[in-house]
Amino acid sequence: MALPSVMENLGLGPEVLLQENPRLIYARLTGFGQKGKYAKHAGHDINFLSLSGVLSKLGRKDENPYAPINLLADFAGGGVMCAMGIVTALYERTKSGKGQVIDASMVEGVAYLSSFLWKSQHLEFWKRPRGENLLDGGAPFYDTYKTSDGKFMAVGAIEPQFYEQLIKGLGLDSDGLPSQWSFSDWPKMKKKFASVFAQKTQAEWCSIFDHTDACVTPVLSFDGVASHEHNKERRSFIKNDQEEISPRPAPHLSRTPAVPSLKRDPFIGEHTEEILLEYGFIKQEITKLYQNKVIEFRKPEANL
Repeated sequence: MALPSVMENLGLGPEVLLQENPRLIYARLTGFGQKGKYAKHAGHDINFLSLSGVLSKLGRKDENPYAPINLLADFAGGGVMCAMGIVTALYERTKSGKGQVIDASMVEGVAYLSSFLWKSQHLEFWKRPRGENLLDGGAPFYDTYKTSDGKFMAVGAIEPQFYEQLIKGLGLDSDGLPSQWSFSDWPKMKKKFASVFAQKTQAEWCSIFDHTDACVTPVLSFDGVASHEHNKERRSFIKNDQEEISPRPAPHLSRTPAVPSLKRDPFIGEHTEEILLEYGFIKQEITKLYQNKVIEFRKPEANL
């Protein structure tokens, strides 16, 4: 949940700080933005997603729309788009020498992120109701299927040459099947694909499809993703000193690659005092901030 005016209440609004430093880049990330009917309302990812129009496109046929965890509005439409705004403002400052305020709304961020949906909504593959289109679970060749061991395979065989390899890998005869783009046959084909995938384990399907361009891959769990051969080769996941797995920073930079910490994640407030002292605050100032509940401390407890 992100609400406006918090910094103003602390006496640290953009008008104050930009007077002190006209080159300052001041980013404001909220759900509904700094202005508008809902600007001062509370909300969460699902609310921002709904107001953007994107939520109406997510979900299976004849089911309620659903939000995919809180990745789209919070992190993509919010955090990533706000970061892009900061980078853009920093670049502009190299020319103007001036800072500016960034009003990053999660509603607008995720709406802009979905520009593809807006620009393609009149194309043939997007015209049907939710859950009946190419990329929303309607197509039999763009979906997930359960295997005999209760795991899943992801299928994305859109192009005809990939679809042909999918059919071959499934052991089906394309001559006896309807056209790939026969929309009326999609429900029947989904059932056929599901029955075939249910006959083998995930590992068995991987052994069939791993060396093809059928666009068929295993749906990996968090428990198994780091041990997958591809991810191991790229070192896509790392372990910290507590044996906890997390993604390596991305994308990779050739000259200045990220050097991730292998220490455990800090607790909220664990290093507050240390950082404030480093930036010139004195003990009395830090104590006052703590008493006013502007900051908080939390020290790790010994595990004896």
